[in-house]
Amino acid sequence: MLQNCYSGCTVLLKCFAKIKDCYCRVIEILYFCGYNNQTNQDNMAQYKRILLKLSGESLMGGKQYGIDEVRLNEYAAQIKEIAEMGVQIGIVIGGGNIFRGLSGASKGFDRVKGDQMGMLATVINSLALSSALVAQGVKAKVLTAIRMEPIGEFYNKWRAIELLEQGNVVIMSGGTGNPFFTTDTGSSLRGIEIEADVMLKGTRVDGIYTADPEKDPTATKFSDITYDEIYTRGLKVMDLTATTMCKENNLPIIVFDMDTNGNLKKVMSGENIGTLVHN
Repeated sequence: MLQNCYSGCTVLLKCFAKIKDCYCRVIEILYFCGYNNQTNQDNMAQYKRILLKLSGESLMGGKQYGIDEVRLNEYAAQIKEIAEMGVQIGIVIGGGNIFRGLSGASKGFDRVKGDQMGMLATVINSLALSSALVAQGVKAKVLTAIRMEPIGEFYNKWRAIELLEQGNVVIMSGGTGNPFFTTDTGSSLRGIEIEADVMLKGTRVDGIYTADPEKDPTATKFSDITYDEIYTRGLKVMDLTATTMCKENNLPIIVFDMDTNGNLKKVMSGENIGTLVHN
């Protein structure tokens, strides 16, 4: 009888050991799935397709003119981060670090020729950013508003969208291809054409303020603001043509500080930084 009892206890202990192993295994699986779910949530982008507007002057970094290679690579690294989140990225870059048509006109340049020089400056910046992205393993294509193959492929909406859907970062250079239009207007136009969910305007300030924060220490920041309020207050977010295009086509804008590393990913992850402009 004692032998039977001993045998029964041994069987029970073995069963309990197996149950414990199964329990531990279940806990491991649940933990792993929960961890992966959190990781996926962290990598989820707020927007599927964006138009990123970058300032040419910001590319100067600490220099007085031209392109700062450190700043260029920092921008490329930030863009790579959101490309890895599956975001389709269209980019428009200004040319103010090289030549600005309007300032050229004030110094005696013909306005049309000055603007054309500014368009070429945006192409130079676009090629530089494309090169920096490719060096970091990101597929990038430069499209130009004026024919200049083989420097860049001639822009059209359908080709740009095709490249975006193939996983390329598409850098659209040359402004609108016409004088008297700023790169802000060019970015509004391209954002609408490629059917972007939002325009991200990367600047050196962290949003829109009631006044210039670099000149007025009492200036306060907006977390969000309507297009109508921008008109009413006379705020200089973009030129009037660009702002009107975004308003009429219901393209929201987020103005944020692009010069702080990691901010682009924070915006795409839905963190409340910068200022949202909307209807």
